Amino acid sequence: MCAQKEKKPGLLASVLGNKCPRCRRGYLYESRNPYNLKKTVTMPEHCPVCGQKYELEPGFYFGTGYVSYGLTVGLSVVTFVLYYLFIGISIQDNSIFWWLGTNTVVLVLLQPVLQRMSRSLWIAFFVRYDANALDVPEEEPVV
Repeated sequence: MCAQKEKKPGLLASVLGNKCPRCRRGYLYESRNPYNLKKTVTMPEHCPVCGQKYELEPGFYFGTGYVSYGLTVGLSVVTFVLYYLFIGISIQDNSIFWWLGTNTVVLVLLQPVLQRMSRSLWIAFFVRYDANALDVPEEEPVV
């Protein structure tokens, strides 16, 4: 009987699920709830499954500001298009200000999710999937 080959976890599913980019099984955050505001971005030092170090260098996650900016601009464009299509925008009735208010509320409510998503995307840019990650733990670099 042939042993079934284990299916490779998808990149998009692992990024959206906030999983380790190396093994795509371990969670990036200590708390799975993004609205636990005391632990929104609290991460363990290493992946609990494969041992991947999460902070690759000091200040590694400073670059997530750019990713977060891109996500919020993209989300704002989506809310603008949806608002325009379903409600309409006009200067005469101040509907642009209603969209701005609605967009602000949406962005504030989704901020913890966007923070996590930007970190997950940022580390996925630099750490590649390794099918053998579960067999071979990550080695510390020799200095």
